[in-house]
Amino acid sequence: MKIAIIGGGPAGLYAAILLKKQRPQAEITVYERNRADDTFGFGVVFSDATLDNFEKYDPPSYRRITEEFAYWDDIAVHFRGTVHRVGGNGFCGCSRRTLLLILQERARELGVTLLFETDIDDEARFADTDLIVLADGINSRFRDKHIEHFQPQIDLRSNKFAWMGSTRPLDAFTFIFQETEWGPFIAHAYQYEAGRSTWIFETDAETFKRAGLEGLDEQQSADRMADIFDWFLDGHPLLINRSMWRNFPMIRSQRWVKGNMVLLGDAKATAHFSIGSGTKLAMEDAIALADAMAQAPNVDAALQTYEHGRREEVEKTQHAADVSLVWFEHVDRFWDFDPVQFAFGVMTRAKAITYDNLTLRAPEFVREVDKAFAKQVRSKGFDVDLDNPRAPMFQPLKLREMEVANRAVVSPMCMYSAREGVPTDFHLVHYGSRAIGGAGLIFTEMTCVGRDARITPGCTGLWNDEQQAAWTRIVDFVHANSAAKICLQLGHAGRKGATKLMWEGMDRPLEQGGWDTISASPLPYFPDSQVPREMDRAAMDHVKQEFVAATLRGVACGFDMLELHSAHGYLLASFISPLTNQRTDEYGGTLANRLRYPLEVFEAMRAAWPAHKPMSVRISATDWAAGGTTGDDAVAVARAFGEAGVDLVDVSTGQTVRDAQPIYGRMFQTPFSDQVRNEARVATMCVGNITTADQVNTILAAGRADLVALGRPHLVDPSFTMRAAAWYGADVACPPQYLPGKEQIFRNSVRDRQDFEDLKIKGKPKTRAELKAEATKPLAAE
Repeated sequence: MKIAIIGGGPAGLYAAILLKKQRPQAEITVYERNRADDTFGFGVVFSDATLDNFEKYDPPSYRRITEEFAYWDDIAVHFRGTVHRVGGNGFCGCSRRTLLLILQERARELGVTLLFETDIDDEARFADTDLIVLADGINSRFRDKHIEHFQPQIDLRSNKFAWMGSTRPLDAFTFIFQETEWGPFIAHAYQYEAGRSTWIFETDAETFKRAGLEGLDEQQSADRMADIFDWFLDGHPLLINRSMWRNFPMIRSQRWVKGNMVLLGDAKATAHFSIGSGTKLAMEDAIALADAMAQAPNVDAALQTYEHGRREEVEKTQHAADVSLVWFEHVDRFWDFDPVQFAFGVMTRAKAITYDNLTLRAPEFVREVDKAFAKQVRSKGFDVDLDNPRAPMFQPLKLREMEVANRAVVSPMCMYSAREGVPTDFHLVHYGSRAIGGAGLIFTEMTCVGRDARITPGCTGLWNDEQQAAWTRIVDFVHANSAAKICLQLGHAGRKGATKLMWEGMDRPLEQGGWDTISASPLPYFPDSQVPREMDRAAMDHVKQEFVAATLRGVACGFDMLELHSAHGYLLASFISPLTNQRTDEYGGTLANRLRYPLEVFEAMRAAWPAHKPMSVRISATDWAAGGTTGDDAVAVARAFGEAGVDLVDVSTGQTVRDAQPIYGRMFQTPFSDQVRNEARVATMCVGNITTADQVNTILAAGRADLVALGRPHLVDPSFTMRAAAWYGADVACPPQYLPGKEQIFRNSVRDRQDFEDLKIKGKPKTRAELKAEATKPLAAE
């Protein structure tokens, strides 16, 4: 077999090593345009888990790499005169040049041919080659040459960064957040060998310009950074090597394979430097390719196996990198945070590290986090324990005069089980059991303000006395048997009305028994959906009156809180989104105009709702579709509702149009809550694939939301909050009939948690930093 590898970086060299080990008789040649010892940048970083992989696939190169590595266990966050150190991370750094030389030497040992200063720009010269590996880096000629086939999407990020080095020794992966007269600068720094450390400097475009960095050469830029960070550099110089300021390109390719050519490493996909995964991804691509070549019957099958098998892991890493880079791009959102909360946000920004994870690794740090959160709660008038504070999930919150005992919320979830809008015994059990289960706040499903406002025939309503009586029964039960508060969510389906029950075909139009629908514009949801009537002034006044009438009924029912549903493509959301609002009157066009009617409705409801009780609004922070609403729009929407008297913004996303392309994942909507909360400066509730109490604590402690709503976890476990309270040792209210069960689970959880933590600690392999420290300890005297 004949294999050509274009690009002599870590991806290309490691692929050559692994493929040659598999096929000793194969003719493998690596073509590199630069000299053998040329390299740009300074150090690379790997986790212990990545090194475990290297040890498995090629022990000789692994041993040489680890002999050259600098090890550290801590992450240090410097912010506003404080430093917080968090241990148990297991990172290793190595000179990029050293890594390349090690891989080159190992490749030669195996018989790989390495050709340097050899420029390849045409694959035609490899007509007799069985496999062509394109590992030619972030500016890949071949990816660009075949751009219509590979279809790369390049997202040039807004922040500016420059990669430099220093002689400053470091004993931790170090983040420095530096305030300057021009704005914030960030340094990501780590040691990679004795007397050498990598320094990546980052700032936003506006600060970059104000600092006068535009037009400076490498040395002048280094001098400016040395001035800014001189207090930490302690006299050590900054070193340069192609250290030009640039914007990071996030690259995703629709295809990785063309014939017998395959993209590897940065040529195929990039991951932002803030999670330190670029070289890791490149070398793990080589591992995946080698595995595929070993298992598949031929090259074509192997390349398909590689692409399909590897893509998910790459996309997961890229998603984590996306979340991380956005945090750094918007660091100004968190600049007024308490330093310990800020440090917690740094640690948990990419979702891989969580509250519970840090509790195991850095318990003292998490105790500081808990105390800082409790201080914020006390500043709001609550007499909470500061010495032994509860976890954030179990701290109280006040909205106007309503106090919730904890931050866990039962999300509004349509049950589609009402009869002509009347809640049934099913609803009594559904809401009652979840209130008894310990949640601080219960939301009703979207309750419709009129018969023709329903989504489906099974939706609840609040437009007549029978419905009001049924809801009153539920509210009275919740108040009599639990400490939970209950919020009424009111809405109008708009163009998504007259549809089937969820399990019969969600959002599909009824075949019989339907009703007329209305919307901001006459646009059907599906092509075969009913075309809604565009609302005129009379219809708008009528619907507003329906919302006010339902609000007054909600007052009579005794609800503690009221929410206006303005999300998910329903009636009021159809005014807000430009994808569903094509009006040319004063209710269309600009965002301010599109918001006009939803605000009219909200203000009328606010006037009818008791002043001492809070109101919230649910919004879709993004439509997940080109030309639709964005996170920045959500901030403007939240500010407008805040000025109108809203107390909480319930931040959801999407469901506006059928061709939306949401990016799912754990806590996938939380970044929008984060943006709205910390830019619009309003209290928020986040929702969306949040499944554990650990995630709830992580979100709250990092300042990304004030309440956390969970849907599906509550469907299968009405006592979700009670179980979490037992786990974290935080008391919650419980009816006397259930006290024996509560007492048992609280007793058992003390032992169960200790057993779990012991198992996690025992099962966690020691980091290489710990192993190295043990190996260098002097033997105890006999």
